[in-house]
Amino acid sequence: MASLTRFRACDHLLNLNMFRSSFKKNGMLNTLWFHTTPRKLVVELKMPSLSPTMTSGTIVNWHKKEGDTVNPGDVLCEIQTDKAVMAFETEEEGVLAKIFIGDDSHDVQVGSLIALLAEPGEDWKNTTCSDTPKVASAKPKNPPKPNCEVSSSEHDDKRNSKRAITLGPAVRNLLERYGLSPIAILGSGPRGLLLKGDVLHHIQKGNLKPVPIPPAAAPKIASKAIGTEPHKSALPKSTAKKIQNLTHEQEYQDLELSSMRHTIAKRLTASKTGIPHAYSTINCKVDTVMNLRQKFKNEGIKFSINDIIIKAVATALDLCPEANVIWQGDQLVQPTNVDISVAVATNSGLITPIVTDVLGRGVLEIGDIVRDLAERARGGKLQLHEFQGGSFTISNLGMYGISEFSAIINPPQCAILAVGGSRLELCDDGKPMMVMSATLSYDGEAISPVAAATFMSTLQGLLESPQSLLLGHRSLPE
Repeated sequence: MASLTRFRACDHLLNLNMFRSSFKKNGMLNTLWFHTTPRKLVVELKMPSLSPTMTSGTIVNWHKKEGDTVNPGDVLCEIQTDKAVMAFETEEEGVLAKIFIGDDSHDVQVGSLIALLAEPGEDWKNTTCSDTPKVASAKPKNPPKPNCEVSSSEHDDKRNSKRAITLGPAVRNLLERYGLSPIAILGSGPRGLLLKGDVLHHIQKGNLKPVPIPPAAAPKIASKAIGTEPHKSALPKSTAKKIQNLTHEQEYQDLELSSMRHTIAKRLTASKTGIPHAYSTINCKVDTVMNLRQKFKNEGIKFSINDIIIKAVATALDLCPEANVIWQGDQLVQPTNVDISVAVATNSGLITPIVTDVLGRGVLEIGDIVRDLAERARGGKLQLHEFQGGSFTISNLGMYGISEFSAIINPPQCAILAVGGSRLELCDDGKPMMVMSATLSYDGEAISPVAAATFMSTLQGLLESPQSLLLGHRSLPE
């Protein structure tokens, strides 16, 4: 049997050689091999789009290193999108052969090649790609600092000397008084002449303070020295030394803005300029809420005022559905559920995780969900569906001592409630009471003033009589 198998193999090889010879005689061998498709040995891993608005992202860190085996479902790296830090998983199998974009690499465009994956059993160390990207640098180690000192080149010396000759008495006095170099300020006069207004603007912009000058070193510029020695600085040595010391003492630290903050700024600017914001404010008596919370706390049942506010807002939206609307393109729609987005502050920026179906949940369950979402939001562990969507947003700054503020609408939503902290006031009868302010920002095109007022009035009544909010069933209008 083994002999028969070897015979068939040799016979097959002979037939293949005869087949190639036949094509070679007819000039078709090259055509035959051109159309032969080799087995793909390399998988290109490109920067994914992990959110609908993501155009670039930051590779925070790689979980795998070159040479590591990769199985389907493994997390390759963590990527900071314009919303959160998310895990990049792959469904491919192989060996991580090459990493082009390393840890802490910023502004990596979606679709950019970030790594290569070799198939199992291949020589991953010699894996190459025809389209090798330029490695993105997270941040230059030694960023160039603005140089405001006098240059030592001959060209700069001539320019400095020419500038010094055209300095007026008022300009010269200001420069010496504040220890400034004339070449550090851009002149707006004819032929670049430095004017008094230029120096004053520079001083005001930098909030500069006068430099104390010793009486013995009274600033005085000799025209003779300028004319005979054009390569020397126009300022006295003592003043020039002070200028140099000031330059070195002005230390600062660059603060990097995350891609999330950039996105938030763009969205808020578009919202504020493109949506007709209208506002409505109420003052709620929250003595009953606080007493009720304390009563349950004494019995070992804990929940926050914010948990009750979320439940009250959802109930008010259910009773006033005209305020529970969102935009879908140019169409205004009304969701069947009430999903509340809760603003959470993180180091990368503000994010709004969603408490879904608030009407069907009790206050205690709402509190557990909010705490879990907030913790994972600060750790960058939220999934995409957990912070995108929602029909209404609540932003509560009461715990930071803010008594009242207004917020910007988060499109495609049409309203956001800004909640302040409680404060002690006197009632009409002279008795003290705890009052909390809440301001509704709403889209004047989508929600009418009457609908907004009805919603706020309903919310006020629910917060001042919160007993019904402790039930977890859906509220129905009477």
